[in-house]
Amino acid sequence: MTRKYSLSRVGNLWRVAVIAVSMLFFVSCADYLEVIPENSQVADDYWQTGQDVENVIMGGYYYLRSTVEPYLIPWGEVRAGIVTNNKSNTKLQTWQMQASNISLCNWSTFYQIINVANTVLARADEACRADDTYSEAERNSHFTEAYFLRALSYFYLVRNFRDVPLTTTAYENDNVRINLPKTSEDSIVSQIKEDITRALQTGAAKESFSTNWETKGRATKWALYALMADVCLWSGDYEECIRYADAVLNATSSCAPAFLSSPTRASFMSMFNPGNSNESIFEIQWNYEEQQINSLPHFFDDYYDNASTSYVVCSQACEDFLKEYIAIVGDVEDEQLSSAESARTLCASIVGKGSLSGVTYSPGAIPSGGSALGYVWKYIGSTSRDKKRTAVSFDPNFIIYRVADVILMKAEALLLVDGEEPTEAHRAEAIELLNKIRRRAGYGEDILAEMYEQQMELSQEELLELVLDERKLEFLGEGKIWYDMLRMGRRDGNRYKQSLLIDQVISYNNRASSSWLRSVLNSDNALFLPIMSTEIERNPSLIQNPYYK
Repeated sequence: MTRKYSLSRVGNLWRVAVIAVSMLFFVSCADYLEVIPENSQVADDYWQTGQDVENVIMGGYYYLRSTVEPYLIPWGEVRAGIVTNNKSNTKLQTWQMQASNISLCNWSTFYQIINVANTVLARADEACRADDTYSEAERNSHFTEAYFLRALSYFYLVRNFRDVPLTTTAYENDNVRINLPKTSEDSIVSQIKEDITRALQTGAAKESFSTNWETKGRATKWALYALMADVCLWSGDYEECIRYADAVLNATSSCAPAFLSSPTRASFMSMFNPGNSNESIFEIQWNYEEQQINSLPHFFDDYYDNASTSYVVCSQACEDFLKEYIAIVGDVEDEQLSSAESARTLCASIVGKGSLSGVTYSPGAIPSGGSALGYVWKYIGSTSRDKKRTAVSFDPNFIIYRVADVILMKAEALLLVDGEEPTEAHRAEAIELLNKIRRRAGYGEDILAEMYEQQMELSQEELLELVLDERKLEFLGEGKIWYDMLRMGRRDGNRYKQSLLIDQVISYNNRASSSWLRSVLNSDNALFLPIMSTEIERNPSLIQNPYYK
């Protein structure tokens, strides 16, 4: 099988970067934000070549990779209840988080990434002056990556903690202010947009790199567009969301990512195994051949008794996937399946355990109604239809953005850009974008035509729920669904909070009672994580989220 990329070079670069700047970037957030670390400056003579800057930038991606398992998946999935932890009753999924739950509310790695970015933006000029071969264009290209990494990190922080400390100054000496107070969500979002705008204004954001894994695993112009569309959707700037989404969707460049439209299981699954597909915009990279593995196959398969965590798909979500499967393929009890494929359902997004006790999975073993066990196959599965990954391929990438995501961002923005009632043209375009995703999932044109006619009569709220439903099916296990519910529930002064947030969580979450969930979710402050108690103790400028006081 062709490897998704070669990481021999970047693996070495990451190691060099970590060694070279370890005293600067391995400090904890508590150290970085609240106390003065000792001997943590990079030597002044470090920034001598363009390669030095490259090494530090790669360190930022290295740290980003370390956030996937402890933060990006649980933060983006388990609060919604669709994917839950099957081996421990975490405080996230029971909505009992406390400031003392350090493993759940530790923001330190994101601030390490931010400091990597701040340092590159502050010091890369020195390398440009010292190294005649390191051009201004190359420096600007590194700047675009630094801006992207800082913007992405702050976007995760603001969606999980709301108000957080904001710093754009590198920690390089003891003159830098350490005890930073929180900055408002609106100001953080403004800074994120400013970073992305500056990155694009350099004119150095690349459409592609020299290798495919870098094109998909480093910040390109397309990644900046996708991130900006996402941020604008979050902040209610719907016209700008549409504009940046179109910059991806309407791009004519041969280097632009493209929607994989083939309605087959093989096409859908190729995004996850081997990964780095044409549809990918930005994904976090691993390579087994370079001894870079992750626990995602373990996380989403409870067959492994030694796995500390195992995520399963809840019964209500299993019913959602079963409904789609039957609509496309037919009755799951039929002995012979039709020639149609339910691309994202049939051994792609979700499966039930097959007859061989978890060693293989049956193509027809879609979890039936009431089942408590569904498995996110996109991380477990191999390129064959019913076999799991082997140990030599425990390196699935984690996708941050792909084209389907941008399509659904635009659909959502189209339904909101006109205010409380979308125009007929925007309504029709949004529904067609939904149908584009459904067509790839395997729905026939006759079904889509009927759905189109019915949906043209729906209210804005009902249409938004359809977008949310589509995102649940399409991005299962990709760390997005909680942010989708939170975004839709909070918009326009919590207008749709009941239907698109509270009711959604209650319908899926089987780890807490409905009455408890309702009482917690009615508090806006409870929708965000607490600041770690150790951070509060060390930094008197920080104020705890009121819900956790």
